[in-house]
Amino acid sequence: MVASSSDELGMREIRLQIPLQDADLQQLQLGDIVYLDGLIFTGRVGFYKRVLDEGQVPPIDIRNTCNVTFHCSPAVGEVAPGEYRISAVTATASFRFAKWIPQLLAQYGVKAVIGKGGMQEEIYQQAFRTHGAVYLTTVGYGLGAKYGRAIKRVVDVFWRQELGLAQAMWVLEVERLGPLLVECDTQGNSLQSLAQRELNIQFSSLYRRFPPPSLKRLGEIHSEEEEVL
Repeated sequence: MVASSSDELGMREIRLQIPLQDADLQQLQLGDIVYLDGLIFTGRVGFYKRVLDEGQVPPIDIRNTCNVTFHCSPAVGEVAPGEYRISAVTATASFRFAKWIPQLLAQYGVKAVIGKGGMQEEIYQQAFRTHGAVYLTTVGYGLGAKYGRAIKRVVDVFWRQELGLAQAMWVLEVERLGPLLVECDTQGNSLQSLAQRELNIQFSSLYRRFPPPSLKRLGEIHSEEEEVL
């Protein structure tokens, strides 16, 4: 069932094991709170350019072992040569990488993307719905340390020298990584879009309270259909 209003959101708490299976994802509904166990990998512009634009083969079997990616900036410390510890991790705005997501899902079987800010509805419809994937958003600000505590160890890091610490591909073992909200389900429905529709209804009622001005200034808008929100 797809919620038609925020009042219908169940906000169930669900814990999933990676690699994610289709049956795991099909049960998820908008607003569900998800926790993850298993291997995830990070990806930012450097990763996408190298793998998708330049065609380099990923150094891990994404489809079968590590089919969850996290748009993030990890706070990395090298505690010994080649030994790393991540104390905190903060999500990065996913719309920055949206143009690469359809290819990532199609070519490498990624089933969940974690980030913040969401992506355009056309990406949800074209990519997430087509490939049965979900978008999970982190919750609020100031929770980097909480998400960091879910990282049990750094399994590997690739292209550190070429891309730097933030842009490198980090493979992380996580335990109860969350809370993560289902922002886009496998049908391409969006939690943000649901909220925006409800807000627009409220704006419409506000506009109806004001009569048209006798004298209209240049560029002044008095219609919610024309307003840029």
